[in-house]
Amino acid sequence: MEILDVIMQWVVAPVAAFVWLLHSRSQAQQTEIAVLRAMQEANKEFHDREFKELRDTLKTINAKLDSIEQAMRK
Repeated sequence: MEILDVIMQWVVAPVAAFVWLLHSRSQAQQTEIAVLRAMQEANKEFHDREFKELRDTLKTINAKLDSIEQAMRK
């Protein structure tokens, strides 16, 4: 019985503590990864929206320049 107590104290308990530590760290890292993915997706959506607005603005400017050019030719 004494050997079992020694094994539990010096082998099983440290291994269990190490496994628990790894589990808690992996959970924290998974949370951080999820947050970073959400931020990356939000930034991508913002960039896409901003790029679309810029494209629309350039189309409007080109249309105005075309109308000015046509008015000057007349």
